[in-house]
Amino acid sequence: MPFADRADAGRQLAQRLTTYAHRHDVVVLALPRGGVPVGFQVARALGVPLDVFVVRKLGVPGHPELAMGAIASGGVRVLSEDLIDELGIPCTAVEQVSVRERQELERREVLYRGNRTLPPIQHRTVILIDDGVATGASMEAAVAAMRQLRPAAVVVASPVGAIESCARLRRVADAVVCIETPEPFQAVGLWYQHFDQTTDHEVIELLRQSSASPGSPASRAREDSLASAGAAGLPAADSGNPLDGSRSPASARDAATPGAHHTSAVDIVRTRAQRLNGDPHDYDALIDAIGDAGFVLIGEATHGTHEFHRERARITQRLIVEHGFTAVAAEADWPDACRVNRYVRGDSGDSSAVEALDDFRRFPVWMWRNTDVVNFVSWLRSHNETVPPDARAGFYGLDRYSLRSSIEAVLKYLDRVDPNAAARARVRYGCFDQFSDDPQTHGYETEFGMTPTCEREVVAQLVDLQRLRTEAHPRDADAEEFFQGERNARLENAEEYYRSMFRGRQESWNVRDRHMADTLEHLAAFLSAGSDRARIVVWAHNSHLGDARVTEMGDRGELNVGQLIRERAGTDAVLIGLTTHEGTVTAASEWDQPPERKFVRPSLPGSYEHLLHQTGIARMLLPLRDDLVLAGAVSEPRLERAIGVIYLPRSERTSHYFLSRLASQFDFVLHFDRTTAVEPLERSVGWETGEPAETFPSGF
Repeated sequence: MPFADRADAGRQLAQRLTTYAHRHDVVVLALPRGGVPVGFQVARALGVPLDVFVVRKLGVPGHPELAMGAIASGGVRVLSEDLIDELGIPCTAVEQVSVRERQELERREVLYRGNRTLPPIQHRTVILIDDGVATGASMEAAVAAMRQLRPAAVVVASPVGAIESCARLRRVADAVVCIETPEPFQAVGLWYQHFDQTTDHEVIELLRQSSASPGSPASRAREDSLASAGAAGLPAADSGNPLDGSRSPASARDAATPGAHHTSAVDIVRTRAQRLNGDPHDYDALIDAIGDAGFVLIGEATHGTHEFHRERARITQRLIVEHGFTAVAAEADWPDACRVNRYVRGDSGDSSAVEALDDFRRFPVWMWRNTDVVNFVSWLRSHNETVPPDARAGFYGLDRYSLRSSIEAVLKYLDRVDPNAAARARVRYGCFDQFSDDPQTHGYETEFGMTPTCEREVVAQLVDLQRLRTEAHPRDADAEEFFQGERNARLENAEEYYRSMFRGRQESWNVRDRHMADTLEHLAAFLSAGSDRARIVVWAHNSHLGDARVTEMGDRGELNVGQLIRERAGTDAVLIGLTTHEGTVTAASEWDQPPERKFVRPSLPGSYEHLLHQTGIARMLLPLRDDLVLAGAVSEPRLERAIGVIYLPRSERTSHYFLSRLASQFDFVLHFDRTTAVEPLERSVGWETGEPAETFPSGF
């Protein structure tokens, strides 16, 4: 029978571990995040200390599910030297993976423990706990790392696990306790009635409760640990969470000692950044560093910046010409992009790039119908005319379910049947491209207040719309074949996708990004069939392509394309972010409104953009993956700006900033200190006149 939740699973697991109760030589170490609610119940029932053991698996580049080693709390690193030698993995690749995972491990260590150290392990019995054992790779890595600390015994305990994984763990642990070992296993979450993602805040709170229990062994152990370390324990409730507050540790320290750490970070960046001069060799080092990667994800801090569109096109052109990349996959509706794909391959009747972009007629039109995209599409058509048909590069949309046209259909339907719901929907969709909550619209984040009947009708209409578009829209042969094989599954998944549009932000975001990541993988598989491996450039917003696990997104349970592709492809994926300090941008003031040319306010102090601005370098490339010193200068949580299709300067901090760890979020970052608005093909009055000067920079 499934467990009710992790707490219930922990209580049941404790009943299997009574032989370890009330022993001074026993400590429970839970693997965060999901293992902590389980471990909390076990430690409380047994009357023993609870702490976390942070372990990060070191995945083989290109095969992240295969562990070549692990790093863990206490500075432990274990490598499978035989596997590394057998696969011929270069030492530099091992170090790159280690550095990236070490940054995330250290982030979690600080987040969960503050200044406390790992409790004494030597000669003690350690119970390692997780909420489930699927492949067992993480737990096996944890056991290997724990052995380096010389415990008396290592016990693995989990409510549920795959039978073969538990058998393998018995060969490395002294004991394995698993309540359920079902066949077939399938997934951990299936064995819980409630399996919501555990947040960092929950982990911190459970550790606080465990240490605060008066007179408990956990409390005494923590007090001893704190006394020996001279630390104050976990941060106080009002001191903030490094990735959950309005101030990052870096900005807080800067405030305490003005200029100290911040200046050193600025100096390091100023010294080690590669300056961009606008010449043809600007990106030589970047192109070489990309090497034979199969996925190059190029982000943008705004959808409406000319320099972002132009420079990612320059990089993409070189990847196509010099490295044989065969596709551009963009954050665009698939049907609209298909017309462009036919044009660049020479298979359409369109006479120009402008005409080929004519299907992009839904908000935000300027995102793709702009002069920079026209220039790239024209170039790609010309390039393809010089190469054989099977070497031609295509242009594809990642959004299989036509999000923006679907939103348009929702609004039209609601305008007719429920104007009040339509008004709420417009506010909700106005926040769709914003990174963080706007207090003025927070009340609409969770639901529209529609009746279940109305929601069912809207979803049904959207599924019908998708079916009609699939059947009616002309496509080239490749796209037709790609889609025909998936038609039934796509339309079934479409209902989940559309229904998520009426749910909370987290669910709608996650469903969309999972679909975009899946589309990218399916596209790569299709283009690779019967030929060399497909290599694809991805164009989307930074918020979709930077690794969500090291941003506020991950802390609130959101994921994104960058995270998913990095997890699946490892070092075969290269993530590139683009940022700016100030300038102008093309954006709307609310959903479905004409574009305006707005001033981008100077970046806030305590942000990465402000740090980069202080270097005095106008244009730069940060090779974070390959320069560990440089990465260390931008590895602490700071604010980062994200402007989508809507820009709200009056609520700049709440609407457009989030906390991130830049060195782990991207492999490379391009910064352009002052940028200009992308030029729409259809200019509105608001774009022609621009924002009134007196509203800048105060906004009043």
